[in-house]
Amino acid sequence: MEAHVGDRIIVRSTHQGEPERTGAVVECAEPGGGPPYRVRWESDGHTALFYPAGTCTVVHEAAQG
Repeated sequence: MEAHVGDRIIVRSTHQGEPERTGAVVECAEPGGGPPYRVRWESDGHTALFYPAGTCTVVHEAAQG
């Protein structure tokens, strides 16, 4: 997975009834876009270090416009 500052991360739930989580990448640990990422989550605005798993997708900033 590759993400950069400004990209969005969408984490789909693996449990029925749980909403997906969406956040914005605010910092990348690796210059090439590798994880971990510091993400600001939309649901409550908190930031956290995020290590992606199989249920997440990156929407690149250029594709959002």
